[in-house]
Amino acid sequence: MEYARVVLKPRKSRPFYARHPWVLDSAVERVEGQTADGEIVDLLNEKGKFIARGFFNGQSRIRVRLYSWNAADTLDENFWRRRLETAIGSRREIGYDDPCGAARLVFSEGDRLSGLIVDRYAQYLAVQVTALGMALRLPQIAPILLELSGAKGIVLRTEKGIKQAEGLELRDGPYCGETPREMIEIRENGLRFAVDLSEGQKTGCYLDQRENRKAVAGYLRGRRVLDMFCYNGGFSLAAAALGGASEVLGVDAGAKAVAAAEHNAHLNGVDNVRFQAGDAFKTLERLAEAGESFQAVILDPPKFTRSRGALAEALRAYHWLNRLALKVLAPGGILVTCSCSGHVATQDFAEMLVGVSQQSHRDIQILERRGAAPDHPVLTSCPEGDYLKCFICRVL
Repeated sequence: MEYARVVLKPRKSRPFYARHPWVLDSAVERVEGQTADGEIVDLLNEKGKFIARGFFNGQSRIRVRLYSWNAADTLDENFWRRRLETAIGSRREIGYDDPCGAARLVFSEGDRLSGLIVDRYAQYLAVQVTALGMALRLPQIAPILLELSGAKGIVLRTEKGIKQAEGLELRDGPYCGETPREMIEIRENGLRFAVDLSEGQKTGCYLDQRENRKAVAGYLRGRRVLDMFCYNGGFSLAAAALGGASEVLGVDAGAKAVAAAEHNAHLNGVDNVRFQAGDAFKTLERLAEAGESFQAVILDPPKFTRSRGALAEALRAYHWLNRLALKVLAPGGILVTCSCSGHVATQDFAEMLVGVSQQSHRDIQILERRGAAPDHPVLTSCPEGDYLKCFICRVL
């Protein structure tokens, strides 16, 4: 079958020979032949030589998303089945197949399925689509997902700003199969968590921090812990139940998140944790003014920037947040500081801590630099997938 052709500008081909999956509009010289948004196109260099095949979207800054560098691939149902078998099979290989647990089964570019995220929560799937071409093929892909995962049903979750970015309109809610009408329960590191797939942040939980929550807990025995941006209590409960913290205070701006955290604490019979609603910056200032002191502070904020243009502003926000945390952190205390902003590089984040150390006149020792859990693989040709930074530090 012959497809429309997207021809690159001179000297713009190198990233795509290196198998980067995003062709930005600025790299495109012209389109040859008739095509429509979401349809299959071939990517050619300026001399007309085939490079790869993917989906076109004239409404998106990512003009073409690439899926195959083999001209014989047709991007049909069998193609998606093979990709999904590989992705889901890899989670089984690394032990992320607990039927009572949760795991990311498909991580977009990391699994060579750009624009598709699939999370399993016990017997249900939460699916997030961030590419128009992938959304148009969801009726084809969804039955395969149910078959390969053994899940009962699929719930759709949407990302903020996706309509503007992709010209894509999807609504949160049940998509196919049986879907839960109430909160479901999952287990993580031996702890119980109630999850509402219909609302909340991410697809229901922050699955990317699973291994980090366990690792951080190992530093917290006997410590008084402050967990900022606690959401449903993941770090807080790990600190108390797994780490043996003496006392934990969890803070989140959302009243629903605080209620969920309190419910999860009750589920696990943890009574040395309390939660309260409040703005993180104002709460840290208030605690400092009151002379409060903690032996560990955990900072896991939401994205501070969604664009490279706002990088400097985001780094200033991270700097000020960590400065405030140090005001309530006792000497020798543990600082766990995270960033899920993909535009903030690991080195940028480390240099931010250098500034915090200078301004606060305290030495910061980085004990561990961690990233997302292994069910969030990073494709070497698409380093943008390496978004999560989690530094475990000692502050002297």
